[in-house]
Amino acid sequence: MLMGDAKQSETSSMKRDGETVVSSPEKTAQNAAPYRITFEDVTAAAYRIKDRVPKTVCERSHLSDSLGMELYFKKDFMQYTGSFKERGARNTLKQLTKEQKNCGVIAASAGNHALALAYHGRDLGVPVTVVMPELAPIMKVSACRDCGANVIMHGSHIGESKTHAMKIGKEKNMRYVNGYDDHSILAGQGTIGLEIIDQVPDVDAVIIPVGGGGLIAGASLALKTLKPDVIIVGVESENCPSFSAALRAGRPVKVETLPTLADGLAVPVVGTNALATAQPFIDKMLTVSEDFIALAILRLVEHEKAVVEGAGATGFAAVLAGLVPELKGKKVVIPLCGGNIDTTILGRCLERGLASDGRLCCFVVRVQDTPGGCAKLTALLAALGVSIKDIFHERAWLYSDIYGVDIKCIVETKDRKHAEELHHSLNDHYPGLVRWGPLRHYDRRLSDI
Repeated sequence: MLMGDAKQSETSSMKRDGETVVSSPEKTAQNAAPYRITFEDVTAAAYRIKDRVPKTVCERSHLSDSLGMELYFKKDFMQYTGSFKERGARNTLKQLTKEQKNCGVIAASAGNHALALAYHGRDLGVPVTVVMPELAPIMKVSACRDCGANVIMHGSHIGESKTHAMKIGKEKNMRYVNGYDDHSILAGQGTIGLEIIDQVPDVDAVIIPVGGGGLIAGASLALKTLKPDVIIVGVESENCPSFSAALRAGRPVKVETLPTLADGLAVPVVGTNALATAQPFIDKMLTVSEDFIALAILRLVEHEKAVVEGAGATGFAAVLAGLVPELKGKKVVIPLCGGNIDTTILGRCLERGLASDGRLCCFVVRVQDTPGGCAKLTALLAALGVSIKDIFHERAWLYSDIYGVDIKCIVETKDRKHAEELHHSLNDHYPGLVRWGPLRHYDRRLSDI
């Protein structure tokens, strides 16, 4: 979806004379114009945070040659708390009035925003309260408490947590800090754009993960101001395409959110100020599947030795999915903006990535239930150089051939070509008796599947 003149005119119509400019979506009335940050806001933020938010490296990827582009990764997952959120958090906390510092701040977050506020709040002596969903990762909850934050577990999802946080903030006169739409948050996130231009001055395109819109808003403003011809591509999970929907509608709209590996991007309604700031600068908006997000996590671990969460790997996933063919031969930067992935989720992501890559395969084959029947199958796998990860015999739920047995196998192969070789060989040796792929409806006949 390319953003052309039509989108530009939609953006202009949002900025009407006589309307009140507001600094956060919670204060936005129906007739109020959104707050658009300026380049000066971003440069001022860079000065404020330089003492404790270090510049992260932007290095050429080992995968550049194989992908046909000069690919650079901006490694913001190397920040102390593991994400780019520190930029906006420190910028916001350093602008608080004395009264606001005494009262403290409150936010709703399932992870990275909460961690960033907690860490920098402790450093600056600002009390921080974070309301986290009841299903928030225990690792992140513990990390926030270790940083001295007052953690309140409330709500089954981030929307309920946000409502509760805003209620508490009003009662206790604490400033509510929106993690993707507060104007000082947007300005802080924009400092990553300044660093990209400084580190890769001849960059042709930047591919940015998109959730609530805070990162792409600040970064695209900074990038386009310093280098107007740079191409800005936004990428979100297809399980929560809220920014794409907002661009089509010309305003934030609520979308249905499905579970996603990029949980940090799962924001049903994007920020009003973020959308208004980013809209004029986005050249292309994409959504990417869960399989490619998992594959991106796997590739980064294997080739870059980088452990990156799903939200942080989404920009790279778009490249692996072949969604930006126009960038072949170009110099491209992708922010790897978060590394706080739960270890159990990492294991699942790696397995899903291996499956997407054709290196983890599953199949059911029916063999004769006689001595040597299973041995012939395993001998075939061994001859092909296939490693068995799991094997299971099924006799009870067969509807024909009392002398047959279904053998369910999960195996490891070298690559997709090797997996295809295995598939063809199985069909040659067991014609009509092989079911390849995801093992669903296991109790049905092979011929019905």
